[in-house]
Amino acid sequence: MASSSKFIIHAALVGNLLVAVTKFVAAYFTRSSAMISEGIHSLVDTGNQVLLLWGLRQAGRPAEPDFPFGHGKELYFWSFVVAVLIFAVGAGVSLYEGVLHLIEPTPIENLAVNYVVLACAMVFEGLAWYFAFRAFKRSKGDNGYFQAVRRGKDPTLFVVLFEDSAAMLGLLTALAGTLLYQLTGNPYFDGAASIVIGLILGATAIWLAYETKGLLIGERASRHVIGGIREIVAAHPVVRHINEVLTMHLGPDDILANLSVDFDDQATGAEIEGAMAEIEAQIAARYPRVKKIFIKGSPPALASAPPPPSTGAKA
Repeated sequence: MASSSKFIIHAALVGNLLVAVTKFVAAYFTRSSAMISEGIHSLVDTGNQVLLLWGLRQAGRPAEPDFPFGHGKELYFWSFVVAVLIFAVGAGVSLYEGVLHLIEPTPIENLAVNYVVLACAMVFEGLAWYFAFRAFKRSKGDNGYFQAVRRGKDPTLFVVLFEDSAAMLGLLTALAGTLLYQLTGNPYFDGAASIVIGLILGATAIWLAYETKGLLIGERASRHVIGGIREIVAAHPVVRHINEVLTMHLGPDDILANLSVDFDDQATGAEIEGAMAEIEAQIAARYPRVKKIFIKGSPPALASAPPPPSTGAKA
């Protein structure tokens, strides 16, 4: 999964960098507000790919005393930062450019340059989008597209796909603004296109932030994994009742599982220890992503009892 994510990010990085350079060159010659917004958009996307690669690298660092569960959540943090940057920089600057050109409209020069650059950008962005979509489609399995985003635990797949989709919509908007200006001679269409691009980026950023927030806070494993863990635990003869199965994704391929189990009162300590070892081995064999398993033996009454009142002291 990590190698696939890196390939997608590298493809998007190269594509966005090439597109950003061509857009800024075109904006210099044409003075198009929409083209400036698109150049900023691609530049922000390029920086975002760098942040995602940094997040993948940091997430791969091993556990250490200060971070006993590893650094897997770094990927979720940097994905959230990407969403913030898209909103603050990409959408903010595009809206600013659009409003500025509505207040002081400037004619677009060298329309042919605009069309050539937009065509090249669509080719570059289209290739990056194709690779991202193909990887996302492969990872979603039998889930629907929206369902796969909601259930996905690897944000790099849908972050890049969202970015590239927003980029394609932005290019089509810039093309529409340029074409309407050419047909009508009204420079306000250029500024309006820049505002629409800003709104597209803002909506994309809000959706990305919403989807990555749950992963950053601590999202559970899928119902399929939780149900399978319950099935494994319940199959052991010394288990009387499963109190809780608490899971959390520490990374796309790193799940923490905390189990509260009521064991048979007649079972010996050795039998309980043997059952715990078998449960851990079976869970790890069936679900390799469940890398950290903690089993606590407790009666149902104790498992559901409320915590003692706080004394105000910090641990």
